[in-house]
Order: sequence, then C-alpha cells, then structure tokens
Amino acid sequence: MVALCFGVCEARAQSGKPKKQPGKPASAAQKKPAAAAPATLSVRIPGTTVTLEMVRVPAGIVTVADPRKKGVPKKVPVKAFWIARRETTWEAYDPFVFGLDPSGAVQAPAGFDALARPSKPYIPPDLGWGHNGFPVINVTHHAATQYCAWLSALTRRKFRLPTEAEWEWACRGAKAGAAPKGPALDAVAWHQGNSGGQTRASGGKKANPLGLVDMLGNAGEWANDLAGKPVLCGGSYADAPANVHPGMREYQTYDWNATDPQMPKSKWWLSDGSFVGFRVVCE
Repeated sequence: MVALCFGVCEARAQSGKPKKQPGKPASAAQKKPAAAAPATLSVRIPGTTVTLEMVRVPAGIVTVADPRKKGVPKKVPVKAFWIARRETTWEAYDPFVFGLDPSGAVQAPAGFDALARPSKPYIPPDLGWGHNGFPVINVTHHAATQYCAWLSALTRRKFRLPTEAEWEWACRGAKAGAAPKGPALDAVAWHQGNSGGQTRASGGKKANPLGLVDMLGNAGEWANDLAGKPVLCGGSYADAPANVHPGMREYQTYDWNATDPQMPKSKWWLSDGSFVGFRVVCE
C-alpha cells in the first residue's frame, strides 16, 4: 500500500531530562509518528455483490524497453493512478459475459445496452481449474478493453487497461530495484516451477510493497505498450522462473488461438490462452 508520509522535526539535544510543563501539548518530537495509511478505493459493481479493491500507485519514473530502438532502455514518467489489487476474477467478469445487468433500483446508464458483449464460450473458459476467486483466462485484448468500457458505463468511473509503463511501475512496487529471483520470486509468483501446471486462486502468494497480489506469474496481464499495441506482461504460471519478471513482454501469436474451430477466429476468446488474463486501472 502507499504510505502517506508525515514529517517529524528532530528535537535539539538537551542535557538532562526535560521537565514536563502542565497545560502545554506534547512537542512534535514527543509525539509518536502517525501510522501508515493505506490508499485504497473500493468500487462495487452495481447489481452484484462484487467489489473491486483499487490501490493508489504514486507518480514516478520507470525504465522500459524503447519500442523504436530495440534493446535500448527508455525512461517513462508515470502519473499517479489506481490499479486493481487483484487480477480480474471470474465473479467480476461473469456479469459482463452472461448479461447479468443491474435491476430494480440500480439503473443502467443511457446507451448501456449498446455495449458489445462477448460471445458465449463453447468450452468452460476456466478449464475446470477453479472459478470464483480465480483469475480470468483465455480472453483477448479486445475482450478486456470492452470489459473496461462496460465497467465504466456501469460504475460511472473511468476504467481501462494499464499502459506497460504503468503496469511495470505498479509491479515493481513504485520503486526501482532488481527483479525478484529464487525464493523471493517463489514467494510472490506462481510459475512453471511451483504452479502445478495451472492458474491458482488470486492472493495465494505474498503481496508486493504496494499490496498488489499476483502481478508476476499466475495469469499474464494485458496492457498497452508504448506504441499503443496490445502486450501481455509479467509472465504466467506456464513460464520458467527466468521468464517471470517485471520486464517480461509477449505479443499474441497464432498459437494463442490455434484450436478455435471458428472461422474467423473469436475476437473475444483465446482457445489456447490459458495463461492470458488482465487487471484494470481506474482514473
């Protein structure tokens, strides 16, 4: 979580024990520092029992690969933003897929019904690995983008996918430093060496310094690269530990949808994208 810092003046050194003066408040030096306050925002999806917990990520500068100059690092300024504490889970995505719109006192915004919805999956999209509490998988970048549009219309807040710079800054806990390896990586990520060959329920690993879980591994996460193209970040449960790190990037290939029998291929589902998920950002 983001810590809100409070300045404390350093008292001048004095000889002997200072005498207590009745009627006067304690000095700043005598007061205990205020406890760190987590910066979170809870957004309930209307008409459901699902609440998205958003974490504030402070502004900063992150170094990513320059798409115009292969292998050359580029420093990118990042403004403060809110990002979901967890990967998008099935219980948050199901209302979008199956049309569980708000009813009763909750009214959908004008034009809400015109938003595009995913085609119904012809196989269980969770592959039987687990549903409630598990990250959404097998979804295209288009589906993730349309989900953000649906969520924005429903909540009257601006939701979107992160940029790769925002994603990496959040993944690193809003600070520069080496990527976790060995036991440190095992503590925060599901990867090929410890996942058992499937995604796991969200939150089963240690959170990063901002309180975000599963930023690395489990399901890779859709973002938009510096050129605005869809890119998957962070590695997944299927990747070797060496390929699970904040700088990991993958672009969709034919193999991600190879066994889809439809022609043309679905623009909503990836038949072979069991490692593909996403996390939302709120402006």
